[in-house]
Amino acid sequence: MDLLNALVAFTNFVIVPATAYGAQLALGALGVTLIYGILRFSNFAHGELMAFGTMIAVLLTYLFKGWGLSLGPLPTALLALPFAIVATALLALFTDRVIYQFYRRVKAAPVMLVIVSMGVMFVMNGMVRMVVGTDDRRFADGERFIITARNFKEWSGLSEGLAIRTTQVITLVTAVIVVAALFYFLNRTRTGKSMRAYSDNEDLALLSGINPERVVMITWIIVGALAAIAGTLYGLDKSFKPFTFMQLLLPIFASAIVGGLGNPLGAIAGGFVIAFSEVTLTYAFKKVVTYLGPEGWAPDGLVQLLSTDYKFAVSFAILIIVLLFKPTGLFKGKSV
Repeated sequence: MDLLNALVAFTNFVIVPATAYGAQLALGALGVTLIYGILRFSNFAHGELMAFGTMIAVLLTYLFKGWGLSLGPLPTALLALPFAIVATALLALFTDRVIYQFYRRVKAAPVMLVIVSMGVMFVMNGMVRMVVGTDDRRFADGERFIITARNFKEWSGLSEGLAIRTTQVITLVTAVIVVAALFYFLNRTRTGKSMRAYSDNEDLALLSGINPERVVMITWIIVGALAAIAGTLYGLDKSFKPFTFMQLLLPIFASAIVGGLGNPLGAIAGGFVIAFSEVTLTYAFKKVVTYLGPEGWAPDGLVQLLSTDYKFAVSFAILIIVLLFKPTGLFKGKSV
């Protein structure tokens, strides 16, 4: 019985939240890896693109709730998400047309585009904070839990409860649908094949009659959509604070690089590797160890490898290790 309680506690505080967090990182890393694979630069403004999409979702959620619109047990933000996707895709296209297109035309070095994207990042961050403020905003409504700890205890007869939030299930379901649609698009459609050909060999793709500007446009639309979805899901599951997405850039880039920068499958795998590493290494195992130990015994400390304050340090450490020993990542992306 104690073994089952320990397993439920570990599932409740590590497996379930890490799985949801991993799906959010995977969607964010997909956007980063698409830009790197097709446009050949690391877009440091991707976190702020996520923040912008989430901001639109938050504002429209408040507006829809004021109008009395809702989805019943589901968050109203899902009603606002399609509009957030369109707005974020338009912002991504606008940014490319006004800023990045010039540097592509003059064939600037990739490092120049990285520096420019950092400037775009700060401008976007300031814009989002000016519009929506700097405070935490919780915009999840509807049914909060699919499984509550109390109901689980009554059903199982265990002393440890398992709680699964609605937003965690929505994150997983949405991520599966989005990833399946993206892989179908890249592998089965003519436009997707054109994007892959452009990524593999730009000169050969041009000789084959592929329109590079169309490839770039489609790429930014997809990246904007992924950013809006990833940011909104993260905000629903936790909360929305503009500066958080700048911090989230580190685990997102770590996910993309660990999996293989430029490899979409690697971005997904990297997202879950980083998420499970962060959550596991910062979780206090005292409750689990107490269940597994002798009856009446409990450890004095929290049995925690790292404080939660060092969560992002885990991403940084994994990133450094991968760059040193396997720079192409787990799934052989482009060398960093």
